[in-house]
Amino acid sequence: MSCRGFSVYSCLFFTCLICWYEATAFKLFHEAVNNRPVIGVLTQIVSDEVMKPFGETYIPDSYVNYIESGGSRVMPIRLTLSTAEYESIFKKINGLFLIGGASDLVTSDFARVAKIFYKLALTANDAGDFFPIWGTCMGMQLLTVLVAGENLLTETTAENLALPLNLTTEAHSCRMFKGFPKELMKAVTEEPLTGNFHKYGLKVKTFQENQKLSSFFSLLSTNIAANGAQFVSTIEGKRYPFYGVQWHPEVNRFQWSRKLNFPHSSNAVQLSSQLAEFFINEGRKSLHHFDSPEEEDSSLIYTFTPVYAANFTAYEQIYFF
Repeated sequence: MSCRGFSVYSCLFFTCLICWYEATAFKLFHEAVNNRPVIGVLTQIVSDEVMKPFGETYIPDSYVNYIESGGSRVMPIRLTLSTAEYESIFKKINGLFLIGGASDLVTSDFARVAKIFYKLALTANDAGDFFPIWGTCMGMQLLTVLVAGENLLTETTAENLALPLNLTTEAHSCRMFKGFPKELMKAVTEEPLTGNFHKYGLKVKTFQENQKLSSFFSLLSTNIAANGAQFVSTIEGKRYPFYGVQWHPEVNRFQWSRKLNFPHSSNAVQLSSQLAEFFINEGRKSLHHFDSPEEEDSSLIYTFTPVYAANFTAYEQIYFF
């Protein structure tokens, strides 16, 4: 072999070696698992008069317990920071949780901050930087507003009702329910395992007729409101790891008011547990991290003390900010 031929051969060999290394490193990076995930939770605006003496925003401890039960820590995210600060937080947390409550889904600070994280998550996931988002009740409603670019909610009252889910065909091949035992999937369709506490929602007809929503989300379940309207009750992103439930899986294990219809059966508890673990496992796929252990420790909700609130709210305890 001539020197020139050997040189060309060597060049090709090392080029292939570099490509193999980069491909392997890329694969290993995406297969890596983060076993110390931190989920960011947007604080909710206080609207009830009885809660206003304690703070301007809050997070019920049921959501905190729910996320922790899946194997994650919680970072409360205030609604008064700058865009640059939210961009910095995004690089540190491993997922975002949008809780229920009562806020304007277009003009409120809750909606404004959620939109910042939503756009960051779209960009990150498009670039291969995995970042999941979960919305419960109003949190799910807000996700539909962000995707559709407008508020399409109408009255779909299901107040203080525990309902089974009417699963769609897509539910049987979705990511959210993939690890469910067959017995639990059957129970979900037959037993009242989901607690509903909402006045507004997204009608199935509206979802199906809106191209932005129907192309972005898979419809996993529906339910019927008091006025007979069929509403969307469970969704997941087709391309993105974004998930939403109109009902409240956290109440099954962590809220105990005798005045409200919280499902506490064995199957209801298992349903809550399965979903908590599912979302936190999604968060484990994110390799975002804090710059130091000290910064991480000071950012977590453990530095705050919840207020006992069962004597004046439906929650056992509440974190105020």
